[in-house]
Amino acid sequence: MRVKICGITNLEDALDAIKFGADALGFVFYEKSPRYISPSKAKELIAQLPPFVERVGLFVNEPPKKIEEIFKTTQISLAQLHFDIDATFLNSLDVPALPVVRAKEPNDLEKFKDRYRLVDPFVKEYGGSGKRLPLEWFEGIDCSKIILAGGLTPQNVEEVKRFSFYGVDVSSGVEAKKGKKDPKKVKEFIQKAKSPTFREAC
Repeated sequence: MRVKICGITNLEDALDAIKFGADALGFVFYEKSPRYISPSKAKELIAQLPPFVERVGLFVNEPPKKIEEIFKTTQISLAQLHFDIDATFLNSLDVPALPVVRAKEPNDLEKFKDRYRLVDPFVKEYGGSGKRLPLEWFEGIDCSKIILAGGLTPQNVEEVKRFSFYGVDVSSGVEAKKGKKDPKKVKEFIQKAKSPTFREAC
């Protein structure tokens, strides 16, 4: 299962996450977030990262031109669209994008079901709240294109592995404080997310 560590604000946290095996790093370009990073700082940080790590920019309520401008300036590799959009908006973008489903009820999981998408609980403040979705919502659903977010921690990430999600996304669950990661939590989270289950080992 792939792991994204979101809310990266400094080089130390980025390099720690990569060292421990993160597949992707998330940079929040939403100014109201306590994990906000300016595009200029993100550009400087990303330039110091090793290759083969996905660099994801999180956007809220931005028009396509602004997203594309920041995408190209910072050298992120994927735009995560953490607001209500439709297929027309996605198709209008000239850069790779990942839609976010802010789920209020089980039926919301069907949105963008033919695409890779991130599924997060609906909260007014756009993520990082520590709120979890009920796991029973995913019973009987093909989760192979879903990246699960919301309320994940080193203590509970193993609970979601039976659903075979494409990946998991964590931010507040591995923080020492808002905007600063706890390396021990990051390491433990990634190890538990990536360790094979008994069935996988067999």
